[in-house]
Amino acid sequence: MKKVSVFLMLCSVLSLQAQLRNNDVYEVTEMDNSRVRSEIHIPDIDGYKTLKCDFHIHTVFSDGKVWPDIRVAEAWQEGLDAIAITDHIEYRPNKETLKGDLNESYKIAKRAGDATGFMVIHGTEITRSKPLGHLNALFISDAMPLDVEDPLEAIEKALQQGAFIMWNHPGWPDDKSTLYPVHEELIKAGKIHGVEVFNYMEYYPVTFDWSKNNNLAFMANTDIHGLINTDYGAGNKIRPMTLVLAKERSVESIKEALFAKRSIAYFHGELAGKQEHLKALLKASVKIRIINEKRAEVTNISDITYRAVSGNNLYILPANKTVLLTIPGPETVFTVENCHTGNGEKLTVTVSDFDI
Repeated sequence: MKKVSVFLMLCSVLSLQAQLRNNDVYEVTEMDNSRVRSEIHIPDIDGYKTLKCDFHIHTVFSDGKVWPDIRVAEAWQEGLDAIAITDHIEYRPNKETLKGDLNESYKIAKRAGDATGFMVIHGTEITRSKPLGHLNALFISDAMPLDVEDPLEAIEKALQQGAFIMWNHPGWPDDKSTLYPVHEELIKAGKIHGVEVFNYMEYYPVTFDWSKNNNLAFMANTDIHGLINTDYGAGNKIRPMTLVLAKERSVESIKEALFAKRSIAYFHGELAGKQEHLKALLKASVKIRIINEKRAEVTNISDITYRAVSGNNLYILPANKTVLLTIPGPETVFTVENCHTGNGEKLTVTVSDFDI
C-alpha cells in the first residue's frame, strides 16, 4: 500500500510539473513562483516546535488592500506556519461594497489555508481610541457578538469564546507607550494575555518590561494592510513574526502555547522574550566545536544572525555560517545584543552553557 501511495504521489507531482511545449503552445511554467515557498530556518527547542506566526493582519474586509486568500498565499510563500485574520470590527470602509459579516474574511482565508495545509486563526480587532486603544481577540468562534458599543463588553464576549487578548501597538498613534489604569485592571484580572512589543515598523522598549513583569506573551506582528512585498521588500528579508513554542503543529497547540506565554518576538534581526526561551533558542541555533584552548569553530544553523559582546570584543555569528573565533575562558560572560529580556536588559550566556 505504501509503495502504491508513493507512486501515486510521484505521478501527481510529475503531472503538476508537466509542461505543454509544441509549435502551437510553449508553456514556461518555471516562471510560476506561486508554488515556491521560502523556508525560515529556526530550530525547535526543548521538545517544542518553533512555529512562525503573524497574529495581526488586515484584508479588504476592513481597511486592508488585498483579498483574504492573498494573505494566506503571502504567508505560505514567506515561510510562515500560521496567521490570524484580524479585521477591524468598527472600521470597515468597504462594507457597502462587500457582502458578508464580520466572519467573512476569516472564512475565505480558512478555505485557502485548508487547500494548502496552512493554519489560519480566527481573530478580530477591537478598535478604540486611547486610553484603551486597539486589542486583538484571537481564537474566537464568532466576531459578530463583539460588535457592541462598550469595548470592555466586547472583551468579555471574546473571553466567553475562549479568546486570547493581545494589546496592539501601545505606542501608536501618539508615540507614547503608556500603561493606563484600564490596562492594569485588565492585566490584573487576566483579561489581557499578550502585548505587541513590535508592530509594523516600530517597537516599544518599555513593553519588554511590561511583558516580563506581568507574565504577558511577547508578540511581534506586521499589522499589514498593503502587500507584504511592497511594504517589507522582496528577497531574503524575514518579516516580523511571533515565534510560538508549540507542542505540535496545530491551531489548538498554538493557542495553548500563547496562554502558557511560550513566545518570542522577532523583528528586524532582533528577538525579545523570556530569558529561558531566548537562551534555549540560542543554544539550539549555535554549535561550538573546540579546536584548542583558545580557538573554536562556531556554527549558526539558524536564519538569525546573533551579535554577542564580551568586554571590548564584538562577536558576530552570521546566519547559516561557521566562523573561527578566539574564545575566552568557559565562564566568560557574553551579552547577546539582539536578544532582549527587558528594557535595556539583554540575554547573557557563557561558553559552558552550550553543548560542546
